[in-house]
Amino acid sequence: MNYGNSDFSKEALSQGTIGQGTFSKGTFRMPGEFERHRGCMMIWPVRPGSWINKGREAQKTFCEIANAIAADEKLFMLADKEHREEAERALCNCENRQNIRVLEIETDDAWARDVGPTFVLDEQGKVHGISWSFNAWGGDYDGLYAHWEKDDLAAKRFCERLQLPCIDASPFVLEGGSIHCDGEGTILTTEACLLSTGRNPSMDKTEIERALCNYLGGKKVIWLPHGIYGDETNEHVDNICAFIKPGVVALAWTDDKEDVQYAYSKECYEVLCRERDAKGRKFQILKLPIPQKPVLITEEECNGFVFEEGEDKREPGERLAASYVNFYIANNSIILPQFGDENDAEAVRLLREAFPDRKIVPVMARSVIVGGGNIHCITQQIPKGSEKKS
Repeated sequence: MNYGNSDFSKEALSQGTIGQGTFSKGTFRMPGEFERHRGCMMIWPVRPGSWINKGREAQKTFCEIANAIAADEKLFMLADKEHREEAERALCNCENRQNIRVLEIETDDAWARDVGPTFVLDEQGKVHGISWSFNAWGGDYDGLYAHWEKDDLAAKRFCERLQLPCIDASPFVLEGGSIHCDGEGTILTTEACLLSTGRNPSMDKTEIERALCNYLGGKKVIWLPHGIYGDETNEHVDNICAFIKPGVVALAWTDDKEDVQYAYSKECYEVLCRERDAKGRKFQILKLPIPQKPVLITEEECNGFVFEEGEDKREPGERLAASYVNFYIANNSIILPQFGDENDAEAVRLLREAFPDRKIVPVMARSVIVGGGNIHCITQQIPKGSEKKS
């Protein structure tokens, strides 16, 4: 079932007109990630311009993450025809392999958060996927690679395989990592990302906000000015701030005033302190430290990439957008990136206190951050939903 087509006006997008029908504000609700899941979507990493040595190191980490998630919920791993058997062989060694299923769906890269569906619930609790337009984080203006056609189709194809209704939100450009929701009407995003020239330049801030609320059932959008310094996605919100539960957020932080991230995080903190959520609550803010030392890509790692024409390239010594906020909330656990840094253990401690009912699963994620993102970026939760009788 597909609601609509790509023939939308700016007014239709902001008003929530889909195809030949309309939906009203509040008809759908995006659950918080901390709510119960049916499962999780990931994509097998093979793109040589993102994953060094043809993805060999990243694939081991993806398997570790997939296994940890599959202890709590079903895990759907997407792979193209050429790499499906490779993914199945690697994942069959996982302890929780009974909860892992490989689906043959082509993509251009492995950022499931951004190319996969954003899932919402209708008034009966039924799960629907939203397929946004994807243009590789900026299209011809500042996108990270030149061809993204397969990525742009991934959300619809995944919904088809799971037999879920799919809402076509094109041509509105959005990535899943650019939003966080509390499940009660509050949406977090960053101005640096959603107001960037490469996404929806014909829409102003108010129109973008209205579209977000219409599609996600939001009542209020909190605009943070920045994300993590050096985040090549134009500073996605999921790398700097995440909901722990309604009214409570984790914010990436540093006390080092000489670090460029200090000003970024301080501005976000000030916004959160003066704002209220959709229910009128003040935010409780957990300051989650970034790594003590900047995470820099090495010359050896750079030599492991094979870039295609039009693809963003990495340089030795480049600072990577490492953040402990880029965790995944599974049904009974938190899958938390680690960087071999002094603050690894502190991040574990703080999140153990913040999520007393969930197990903290630390995963050394160097091979993922070298690709440009982290654990939240390579995962996309599918809410459990409930089929309510009318």
